[in-house]
Amino acid sequence: MYQTYQLLPGVTLRCVEAQRFKQGCLSIQFLRPMCREEAAMNALIPSILLRGSVRRPDIRAITQHLDDLYGASVGEMVRRIGDYQTVGLYFGFIEDRFALTGDCILEPILDFAKELLLEPLVENGGFSPDYVSGEKRNLIANIESQLNDKRAYAAAQLIKKMCSADSYGIPRLGTKEDVEKIDPVAAYEHYQQLLSQSPVEVFYVGSADHGIIADKIREIFTSVYRCPITLPEHTPFHDVGGGDHIETMEISQAKLCMGFTTPITITHDSFAAMQVLNSLFGAGMTSKLFNQVREKMSLCYSISSGYYGAKGILTISAGIDSDKGELVKQEVLHQLQLCCEGSITDGELTSAKESILSALRGVYDAPGSIESYEFVMAVGGTLLTPEEYRQRVQLVTLDQVIEAAKSLKLHTTYFLKGVEM
Repeated sequence: MYQTYQLLPGVTLRCVEAQRFKQGCLSIQFLRPMCREEAAMNALIPSILLRGSVRRPDIRAITQHLDDLYGASVGEMVRRIGDYQTVGLYFGFIEDRFALTGDCILEPILDFAKELLLEPLVENGGFSPDYVSGEKRNLIANIESQLNDKRAYAAAQLIKKMCSADSYGIPRLGTKEDVEKIDPVAAYEHYQQLLSQSPVEVFYVGSADHGIIADKIREIFTSVYRCPITLPEHTPFHDVGGGDHIETMEISQAKLCMGFTTPITITHDSFAAMQVLNSLFGAGMTSKLFNQVREKMSLCYSISSGYYGAKGILTISAGIDSDKGELVKQEVLHQLQLCCEGSITDGELTSAKESILSALRGVYDAPGSIESYEFVMAVGGTLLTPEEYRQRVQLVTLDQVIEAAKSLKLHTTYFLKGVEM
């Protein structure tokens, strides 16, 4: 059972009743319009909050407290959904009904959430300089680590160039340069803006009384000044730029990435059909790209597609030899043309649907996956349940898949190739 409560202006609690798990989860997230000026600051703040509070001023004290709560966990969350960046904290904990008689876990977790959010360690009008400098190093290391994963790097470069005029092109964690500029006072002042201005989404998955959670969350946000902003609506993809981009690097395997646009987004009636097309085209081991381009033609080492429904973007990522770039590109376009012409077998369509249906059945395998699915759907602009989604996937016809394929337009290619010796 899914229930939504509007606790305060700009504070929403969403609860999913789940009796089958021994653990519950709670997420508290601040929603911000994605913008270059604050992306890095937003990404840094949750990790600073987790370094320590006034009552528990270091990681050791926090860990001890979590151990006392039957090994509960807490972590930072930084997401990008369409035109929004969401940041906050995620708690995992044993349900009260599985604790020893007389022990309570949920309420102490909610009290701890209040402590982390409202009682950070402050020195001279800012966050602890030691906390800030340490977490800046960690965030920069996280950003730089992408370069070591050439596939992830190439995919990120494609989105950056493809979405140069769109908020979706802003890195989820910000840039190294922006992180380096952050100082403790500026970070703390920005956090006060997050608390006062940001719409807040709270998700709970578990079997506890929703009233307990509602009362505690309301208590947290009535204790601070609130003047929440109204988030702008998600916008369609800003179709600017595009073209072909080539970068050379000393690598043994080249990476070809292709970006397509479509008017079909998460709120579109044809969303399920586009998901089926993505699965059929390149998102799995039964897809056309895997079976034709990789297996039969041996043109690549790896190839896959991904569909970003919040923005209406479908991408292709392939690991290839540097001299195969144009050949692979043309074959990808040829396989897409076959989809547009309806050259799709019953087996391909069935396998594509079953892949999605299997993933949707897995949503209910863990509290965290339920939270992730429901949050993305809610913030993305639709409250489609997994059951409703499954029904729509099952009803997708071949003609709908063909129309989805026809809606795709190649916008940008990015080719990371090796240096010629």
